[in-house]
Amino acid sequence: MERNYLVVDIGTGNSRVALVTSTGAIIDMDSFENVYHRDTLYEDAQYFVPSDWKKRIMEGCKKVIGNHKDLKISGISASGARETIVCYDENGDDFLGLPNIDNRGAKWMDEIPEKSYVYEKTGRWCTEDFPAAKLMGFRKMHKEEFAKIKKMTSLSEWIGEIFTGNIVIEPSMACETQLYDIDDMKWSEKICGFFKIPMEILPEVKCAGESIGKITKKISDELGIDEDAEFIVGGADTQLAAKAMNVKVGDICIVSGTTSPVVTILDKKYYDDKERCWTDLNLGGKTYQVETNPGVTGNNFQRFKKVMFPDTSYPELDEILAKKKDFVCTATFSSLNFTQRKSLKKGGFVMRAPFPQNMDLGDFALAVLSDVACSIYLQYQNLKEMIPNSNDYILGCGGGFKQKYLCHAIADLTGKELMMYEGFDQATVLGCVKLLNEYFGIDNKESTSAPLVYKPNNDPDSLIERYFHEWRINRNILNP
Repeated sequence: MERNYLVVDIGTGNSRVALVTSTGAIIDMDSFENVYHRDTLYEDAQYFVPSDWKKRIMEGCKKVIGNHKDLKISGISASGARETIVCYDENGDDFLGLPNIDNRGAKWMDEIPEKSYVYEKTGRWCTEDFPAAKLMGFRKMHKEEFAKIKKMTSLSEWIGEIFTGNIVIEPSMACETQLYDIDDMKWSEKICGFFKIPMEILPEVKCAGESIGKITKKISDELGIDEDAEFIVGGADTQLAAKAMNVKVGDICIVSGTTSPVVTILDKKYYDDKERCWTDLNLGGKTYQVETNPGVTGNNFQRFKKVMFPDTSYPELDEILAKKKDFVCTATFSSLNFTQRKSLKKGGFVMRAPFPQNMDLGDFALAVLSDVACSIYLQYQNLKEMIPNSNDYILGCGGGFKQKYLCHAIADLTGKELMMYEGFDQATVLGCVKLLNEYFGIDNKESTSAPLVYKPNNDPDSLIERYFHEWRINRNILNP
């Protein structure tokens, strides 16, 4: 029997609410931009107001449900951007959101001892990127507000609390806090002590695909959903996207969105003594996801396109790019030299002086997309150096792959076929659908349509190969 689901997908830059069937067909969707605020007590700190985000999420839910009042919704689930948390006070009110783009803990990272131990146990470098450091930084400058925190959870499980009133966290999100021991599969009292985080604020861990309860009467009345609808735990957006694409142990997958993690799935924990990767827990904590990441990629192109090509469709822009036989500038906007654990602080366009006479906006678009492709390719190389892979294909998913030029560039650079399955651009939503189907006992049928395949041209003198050589030189000049 076909069922209907409501899925909330909270990203970094944008979020969306989708009404979708158990077959994966998206009936309706509402998208909106996330709003952040600066905390001027720090050099680089941002936060969001959960009540404001909640209001917009509920508006999106009402909109898609209101457009299809005759449909019965059986289940709800959510995916969320990683490294972001929501904090609750003693009354159970969500009063503070600390996003992945918040770096308020950077000033005090030298206070943390045994950084190698933290990496070994959590699979992550001891840096300001993770909620452990964000909470530490919040305590330093907001002591009274920090004392108000009685519980915290991740973005995806925050949505679960909104619908059910129950606070839990999924293993794929728990490991993102840098307070969870991925060996012992429990919160680490020792690491919490390093960051001076009280363990009582950490929630119960519940696996993806499990129910945390039926929706509250308040939500039922507000949205017009039957009270017997259940909320099924989702998890981290990257892991959910990989689930949607059927990424199996040994596969490599590029999940291209705001950032573009290059991941592989292993059945045993991987530890790199050079600390060149992150080792994440996969959904449910039964397998591991090893990751390298070029940092911000998709957001760079989206912002560029919004300013320079606001009325140009993806196919139209691909037509412009296809006519380019050479490049006249390179771009550097990705934000991480991942394996060296360094942020790339300077970016821009590099070209020969004086300003090229024959240059147009298409040349800038080519440079920005090529920067994304080259940044991803470097991380692919780094991952293969640690974990050799002989597959003749790479899997891809995420909205970043809407631009065909990027797909061709990655296939050419890697020398591998880039394969994407139906729904690749809505992978996080479809990952939630698969979890909901498993809970309700519905078979997740494999897509009968052939995958979209981009074959490498194996030309050492191709445009992207020439660009890559120049790009590496120019990026090193900007970021010595």
